[in-house]
Amino acid sequence: MCLEGIAAAFRCYLGKQDRLPRYQIREVSYPLQQIIVKAETAAVRPYVVGCVLRDVNFTLASYNSFIDLQDKLHQNICRRRQLASMGTHDLDKIKGPITYEAVAPADIKFQALKQTESMTAAELCIKYKDDNVMKKFLPILEGHDKFPVFFDADRNVLSLPPLINSNRTKISCETKNVFVEVTAMDLQKAKICLAIMAAQFSTHSAGEWQHKCEQVQITYENHPEMKAEVTPTLTYNDFDVEVSYINRVLGLQLNTD
Repeated sequence: MCLEGIAAAFRCYLGKQDRLPRYQIREVSYPLQQIIVKAETAAVRPYVVGCVLRDVNFTLASYNSFIDLQDKLHQNICRRRQLASMGTHDLDKIKGPITYEAVAPADIKFQALKQTESMTAAELCIKYKDDNVMKKFLPILEGHDKFPVFFDADRNVLSLPPLINSNRTKISCETKNVFVEVTAMDLQKAKICLAIMAAQFSTHSAGEWQHKCEQVQITYENHPEMKAEVTPTLTYNDFDVEVSYINRVLGLQLNTD
């Protein structure tokens, strides 16, 4: 669903590389970035996953591709942000630990992307009713007394999922370290989206970070079902397949060699 994925497949097909990259987790010696999930989020948007991409070298083309991939994932596997939604941030503008909370919309105030002034979440929702793009996502939060929101340690708003990110932490072509968060009603969908984002855009990381990402520690407070975990895992599932099956599906006559 993005130029990077298509290019990787074609390089293998054309013989310019032997195989697809093996995407991996890179172990670090310092503490992982942490997201503390407050119990009240369970009533509105309960699941969170995240990762960090480091030493990213964005060009205008790869930056636009990064944004486009998020949009495509939002539209299909995320079912127009209802099942999951992503936020990407400049990590160097964030002070951890990060908290994921549910707060009354009148008590959430920040400057959203593409806005010239700070507004409360309640004011943003009124403004977005006249926006042809954003008004489609308002029903996801309708009926909730509290809205999901990410704060950093200084109580700066990072994003108001599934609607909009903060202008304060927006990424640009100059961004070197990217923090990715995904909130969801469906945990499996969130993990799939995170793995795709981490894999495809670790291609643009330099040196030892290429094709690797850093995990994020997720800690749920007072949640009866969810336990602490680190995300993503980027595990691979290897399986055996018969040559006859491959030939039947592809309409070819390949031998085992």
